[in-house]
Amino acid sequence: MTTTTTSERERLWTVHDVGEYLGVPPETLYTWRKRRYGPAGRRVGRHLRYDPEAVRQWFRDLEPERR
Repeated sequence: MTTTTTSERERLWTVHDVGEYLGVPPETLYTWRKRRYGPAGRRVGRHLRYDPEAVRQWFRDLEPERR
């Protein structure tokens, strides 16, 4: 019997999930994708999916806003 960790069982995020997490509309994510900006997503068939940890890491890696 194999055991799976919580992160292995976590479902992939949709464009709507990522948009909700980042506080941006899904259309913004599609625009970013065309411009090769934003968190990396992958096609699963005709659907775009994101690894939640990769999205979180992308956000953490953003340069902090300058004040």
